[in-house]
Amino acid sequence: MSTTEFKKDSTQIKHIFNAALTEGKSYEWLRDLTQNIGSRLSGSEGAAKSVIWGEQLMKEVGLDSVWLQPVMVPHWVRGEKEVANYEFNGEKINVPICALGGSIATPKEGITAELIEVKSLNEAKKLGEKAKGKIVFFNGAFDNTLINTFKAYGGCVGQRYGGAATVGKFGAKAVIVRSMTNGIDDYPHTGSMGYGEIPKSEYIPTAAISSRAAENLSKHLKENPNLKFYFKQNCKNLPDAPSHNVVGEIKGSEYPNKIMVIGGHLDSWDLGEGAHDDGTGIVQSLEVAYLLKKNNIQPKNTIRIVFFMNEENGLRGATEYARLAKENGELHIGALESDAGGHTPRGFSIDANEKNRKLLQSWKKLLAPYGLHDITAGGSGADIGPLKDEHVTLVGYRPDSQRYFDYHHAATDTFDKVNKRELELGSASMASIVYLMDKYLYNNETLKP
Repeated sequence: MSTTEFKKDSTQIKHIFNAALTEGKSYEWLRDLTQNIGSRLSGSEGAAKSVIWGEQLMKEVGLDSVWLQPVMVPHWVRGEKEVANYEFNGEKINVPICALGGSIATPKEGITAELIEVKSLNEAKKLGEKAKGKIVFFNGAFDNTLINTFKAYGGCVGQRYGGAATVGKFGAKAVIVRSMTNGIDDYPHTGSMGYGEIPKSEYIPTAAISSRAAENLSKHLKENPNLKFYFKQNCKNLPDAPSHNVVGEIKGSEYPNKIMVIGGHLDSWDLGEGAHDDGTGIVQSLEVAYLLKKNNIQPKNTIRIVFFMNEENGLRGATEYARLAKENGELHIGALESDAGGHTPRGFSIDANEKNRKLLQSWKKLLAPYGLHDITAGGSGADIGPLKDEHVTLVGYRPDSQRYFDYHHAATDTFDKVNKRELELGSASMASIVYLMDKYLYNNETLKP
């Protein structure tokens, strides 16, 4: 990059940030989504309303074309609020609990059984007959020495997803899992679980308990290994439901057949308002298009905004988008996803061939003045993952992760937890890297027209 181009790009990026911080729309869009629609679990009324909301908003922003992409999605419902308790030293202790997405219900009267505690999936695999007739208590905590809390999450989320499949075949009665958070609080965090290859006869109810309840329960179990735990949940898996991805684009001026996707997921878990996960990602993605238009930047390649449906419990929207892209012979050259919350921008992770990765990392000097110091090789995002190819540059937007798991999949994931300035800085960060990708990626040897 020449000195002249560097100065030109530096000025343009400054204009993008100025526009986001003084004329940004994302915060009010998020307020509307969270306060007037709220939770948006796939198959729900909220999810259906959010599709209409997304389509209308894209049209208001003035994208060249907007359409809905049909997709069938899982339809799991929580039902009546869960109940859990146990007795310790003559006192009845109520436990904050929530069913995990995809779980079956308990019998109508609930389940009562002794507990057996494990700290990992590997430990659970060794239980064998010991698990029979017991409720298996997965109490693997985040490794709080890890600075990146997503790594801590990755280190123990397997017990949430695979716990029931692991111990169901041993004859366990049920599973309860410590919530996936680095904090100690009274909020259970939901999330997906799966039964894998085990037969339906071995399906067992699975629920998350709050981190504080997990700490106390573990302590009480040490004093009374024979204590009995009771819980009741009323969830249900209904037939798949029709839904949509919401898609809109700005047509490329020079290479309209080359597509760069910017997106997040429109669905959210049912306990909160889906603010950080992933309302922030949705509004930031659309604000990228708004900021390009606001700054009179006409992209060379087609910029496509996608609100993916069903990331949380199935990834159906992403899978269908990639299938249709292949079927229609579409050429994707890049994709950017925001699904890590709306906190202070830190950088981007890049999943690309070495040439493209080095190209993006060469922009560090342009992006560093805005706090975007971490531009590293790594994963991108679940929804753009199916587009992975040697010649597609996948990028994940990476804000600060320290507070994210306070809210992730919990009732605390609400609009008031989002800071307006941090959200707008994120939109500008994303728009800036999209501006650079659009300008320079097409010059890359593997992507010449």
